[in-house]
Amino acid sequence: MLDRIGFGGGCHWCTEAVFQALRGVEHVAQGLISALPPDDRFSEAVLVDFDPARITLADLVEVHLRTHASTSAHRMRGKYRSAIYVFSTGQDGDAAAILNALGADFDAPLVTRVLRFDAFRPSPPQFLDYYVRNAGKPFCRSYIDPKLAMLRSGHARLMG
Repeated sequence: MLDRIGFGGGCHWCTEAVFQALRGVEHVAQGLISALPPDDRFSEAVLVDFDPARITLADLVEVHLRTHASTSAHRMRGKYRSAIYVFSTGQDGDAAAILNALGADFDAPLVTRVLRFDAFRPSPPQFLDYYVRNAGKPFCRSYIDPKLAMLRSGHARLMG
């Protein structure tokens, strides 16, 4: 049985490519997510359907934290909210505990928040599977390739 979780933090093209590269991730939906108020403004994010027997929530959260600016409260946080979007109280507690445990591994405090998922708007079709369709383009080479290279060097066991 698959679980679902949402992640936001950077460009959803990048986030989509990162999670598509992981074993145990069955589907990644790219778009905009809103959380419950007061965080109900839509922000770029992905929904990830994964098999918890093949990849853990802790592994997914760690990959997420390491592939975006999870310690930066930069000015674009409205568009790129650093968040884990949960679907249940159980996920809420699990994600918060994982964030707390991983926080010590970073040089600065994490800005990533656990938020209750409210709504999803998919990206237009021309933006879906962006990396798969555009791997050689400058954006992918500049922003997505370094994230995937970091995964290969530090988290190869998680890659599909």
